[in-house]
Amino acid sequence: MGDWHTLFTPCGAVQAWLAKPEGEARGAVVVAHEIYGLLPHYQHLCERLAQAGFIALAPAYFDLIEPGLVLGTDRVGSNRGRATVDRLGLDCAVDVTETAADFLADLGHKVGVVGFSWGGTVALLANTRLGLPAVSYYATRNLPFLNEPAGAPLMFHFGALDVAIPPEAIEQHRQKQPQAQVFVYPGADHAFNRDPDPPWQPEAAALAWQRSLEFFTEHLS
Repeated sequence: MGDWHTLFTPCGAVQAWLAKPEGEARGAVVVAHEIYGLLPHYQHLCERLAQAGFIALAPAYFDLIEPGLVLGTDRVGSNRGRATVDRLGLDCAVDVTETAADFLADLGHKVGVVGFSWGGTVALLANTRLGLPAVSYYATRNLPFLNEPAGAPLMFHFGALDVAIPPEAIEQHRQKQPQAQVFVYPGADHAFNRDPDPPWQPEAAALAWQRSLEFFTEHLS
């Protein structure tokens, strides 16, 4: 089981969920959540990363706006979540990610980032601006930043049914980040990894997770 730690970032203090493997870690991963805040799903992802041999740290980015804020994944939550991330801003999100990465690096490990939706763009910027290996899941806000050169290995996951990220947007990822791995999952929609919500697509989620673990094993070990 994990526990809470306080991170003191340039934008303010946030809580972060930390999970460690039982044996020696093969690397460390910062987990960036989507617009609903640090749902229990992300704590569970940290536990899964720990089971796979990685130290995992998931900051509660929304603590900078309202400590402890976690939203429902309905329309009301979506609207409030979009307003919250707009107030927070991506610059502060990158600062929080950098603080989390420094915390993990101080433990003696190479660090990567995995992010989902809004957090997927945070992961992209952690790659281009902080030089961290990153996996970005179904990020809808990537396009303005695709011209930033990658600073480390990079992987993208998309659902073929995700109307928020149409095929032409995915193609821009391939063209502007040609060195990156880009995967598209038939039958998968936005948030296909968010177990147990209805967008969850088990087959796509399992395959994307396997590829993500292989990515971190290669670049962090």
